[in-house]
Amino acid sequence: MDAVRTFLENQSLFALFLTIALGYLIGEITIRGVALGSGAVLFVGLAIGAFAPKSAPPALLGTLGLLLFLYGIGIQYGGQFFRGLTSRDGAKANAAAFLGVIAAGLVSCGFITFGIGLADSLGMFAGSGTSTASLQVAIASMKSNDAAVAYSVAYPFGVAGPILFLYALNVALKVKIEKPVAKVMETAEIALRNASLVGLKLPELMSRLPPGVGIAAVRRAHRNQLPTDDFVLQLDDVFLATAADPRRLDEVIALCGESQPGRISSHREDLDYVRVFASNPAVVGMALGHIRFPDGVSCAIAHVRRGDADLLSTPDLILEAGDRVGLLVSRAHRATIRTFFGDSIKGTADLSFICLGIGAAAGLLAGAIPLRVPGLGTFSLGLAALLLVALCLGKARRNGRFVWVMPLSANLVLRNLGLTVFLAQVGLSCGPKFVATVGTAGPLLLLYGAITLLVLVGVTAACCLLIFKLPFDTSVGVICGATGNPAILAFANRIAPTDQPDIMYAMIFPSMTIVKVLFVQIAISLASG
Repeated sequence: MDAVRTFLENQSLFALFLTIALGYLIGEITIRGVALGSGAVLFVGLAIGAFAPKSAPPALLGTLGLLLFLYGIGIQYGGQFFRGLTSRDGAKANAAAFLGVIAAGLVSCGFITFGIGLADSLGMFAGSGTSTASLQVAIASMKSNDAAVAYSVAYPFGVAGPILFLYALNVALKVKIEKPVAKVMETAEIALRNASLVGLKLPELMSRLPPGVGIAAVRRAHRNQLPTDDFVLQLDDVFLATAADPRRLDEVIALCGESQPGRISSHREDLDYVRVFASNPAVVGMALGHIRFPDGVSCAIAHVRRGDADLLSTPDLILEAGDRVGLLVSRAHRATIRTFFGDSIKGTADLSFICLGIGAAAGLLAGAIPLRVPGLGTFSLGLAALLLVALCLGKARRNGRFVWVMPLSANLVLRNLGLTVFLAQVGLSCGPKFVATVGTAGPLLLLYGAITLLVLVGVTAACCLLIFKLPFDTSVGVICGATGNPAILAFANRIAPTDQPDIMYAMIFPSMTIVKVLFVQIAISLASG
């Protein structure tokens, strides 16, 4: 065993990738329909780190992994983040997380009455919320490293505890959230038989149709045409309606006339359907309503397929790299349109390293800026500021020639790789510290750290589910953002396979990082008189 330990300690990269491989193998083990997934990488790292204390790779590697993960999350969910802040559910989510964080902070400070020092109590608070920024503030403000001991005890609880809590919550509530079925755009060819609609212009007809329905093409006098705003409806006109929900198309048929399949699709001499990849930087990041086709080219965007979902073509839909665009265009212009959009499969996996470098550098710079609060001192946001910058860039999508968005496939690979490396490095580095601290500090700090964590996740979950009545997938995302560690989010995505955990994490994590930092500052200021 000594030879194995020595080999692992001399080959830190081997230990890192061994941790990743074993972690994912164990993460695939399913118990009652639930598996740890990438979260198991952390537990394997703790075990290997405890066995071979010097096997951890440099901390900078873990920080780089976390940076890639946070940046990818921010770029993808920037638009949803800012919309969520102004939504009713967004306000409830932030309130629930705020109450959970404050309750945990008060409980940790309450342990002072049991003989625990302020440094230890604030260290437990920072560790249970996995907030390195809070620990840094405590150390700088108290000019002592004492808080780091309690932090190292509570930190593994802050990562593993919420995962176990979410597992128990999922089993207790018996929530089964199936992965959403991919949205596929349905079409219907409808002949106009309703005389009351004759004479209306196409925009007037659209205002009467159910939401989520589009008109991709019209047919009159044996000719297929692109829809225009000045097109006036006549009896026996045929139009191609699109919608993700077939029930909406049934409503359109009932309103307008009768279904006549093949009237448009079987005649392609005027308009043909073409699907192209969006890879040209000139169109990526632009709203569909702002795209100007080459002169002389008549073309209409019928729908956009992003990932596994079809999206209705609307003027405000932002085109992203890797989107597959369904077009109706004259056969003579197909080559021109392919060139215009790029239509490169290779290009859909490329990302701009210039934009990635600028965005990450701007986020790191913002995180290093000292923020001074009168009466409370100075602190910095660290990687939470990077996430905020990425969210802003994700909302902007592009500025001039700088396209901040990434292809979805590249974004997923980038952030999943970053998260996996981060979990492995943190586990390997925390393993020996955790064992050593438990041996010297005794079970009392362990108990207090566990209580602090339970208050944090328990109050947050109770507020989300019982008081604000938020859906389960939204609630687990709020818990992830309140606790902060990406490992918890990785597990949450296993039990709630929707976009909500990621969106809520991106919304809650930056604001709760600020709350944790301010709480530590206020507690130290009050204690010092």
